[in-house]
Amino acid sequence: MIRPADHPQIPASTIGVLLVNLGTPDAPTPKAVRRYLKQFLSDRRVVELPPLVWQPILRGIILNTRPKKSAHAYAQVWSDHGSPLAAITAAQARALMARLGEMVHVRWAMRYGNPALGAELAAMKQAGCNRILIAPLYPQYSGATTATAIDAAGEALAAMRWQPSIRTLPPYYDDPGHIAALKADIARQLAALPFQPEVLLLSFHGMPLRTLELGDPYHCHCQKTARLLSEALAADYPDLRIEVSFQSRFGRAKWLEPFTEATLAAEAAQGTRRLAVATPGFSADCLETREELAIRGKAQFMAAGGADFAVLDCLNDSEAGMAMLETLVRRELSGWI
Repeated sequence: MIRPADHPQIPASTIGVLLVNLGTPDAPTPKAVRRYLKQFLSDRRVVELPPLVWQPILRGIILNTRPKKSAHAYAQVWSDHGSPLAAITAAQARALMARLGEMVHVRWAMRYGNPALGAELAAMKQAGCNRILIAPLYPQYSGATTATAIDAAGEALAAMRWQPSIRTLPPYYDDPGHIAALKADIARQLAALPFQPEVLLLSFHGMPLRTLELGDPYHCHCQKTARLLSEALAADYPDLRIEVSFQSRFGRAKWLEPFTEATLAAEAAQGTRRLAVATPGFSADCLETREELAIRGKAQFMAAGGADFAVLDCLNDSEAGMAMLETLVRRELSGWI
């Protein structure tokens, strides 16, 4: 059939995958960090306080004090490719597209900051993606991570007259492929260390205790990931003690415990001299792993009497990590490809 001359050009239909991670400022500067934090900390799923209570604190105190400190932290891990999280998520998207082939278009986005989730979703639709899998790269579900990414996708879809069909990647905290990938990659990195750790600390991002009490499954998901990973490593590392902690607490509210910083100090004080940290709640290295743990965490452990310390890389775009991600994505694309 010949297209009428006045009919708009419509791109050929294709399938899309949008990888989504939390976010990053555009530059390691106080101004850019302030802009990022304002968006991030204004999300009602991230800070579950009434705006009338929270916004004066955010705008009057936090946004006038925290950006400079955070910008200094970002500057210590920034590269020519931007923040670690942005650079690695981009690499994951490229690697996944190479694995899936030409029939699937893969892009990446951040929930906060750039590239913005809504803009990327609109660009994919404009490019002809009429079926899109949105893949939040959070192994463990939380309302403050997975749910808010889906919220943002919904806002973008609400602005579209012609919406694509949408699927979402479920959390994969206990997926056998995820546990196997973690085991293989951790084993590879442990073998490369110049020392043999006595303790492997599994550090997850913290959340306010109130989220657990309100029914958020995040804490339970973290504990199950830790248990399954510990069981998977036990046969090959019978003398390795594995512990669990939570990092990155913010504000004065009660957060999930034990705290990573307190655990590092306590382990060294109790005689642990060789310790490694793995972060099975992060799909890609970021400020929390490369600055909070690898720099400040190491200083805390060493100051308390530790001797050898290492922070293992996240799965990132490693062979094990990408093979796992390909498997998960292909599963969710079943029937589309």
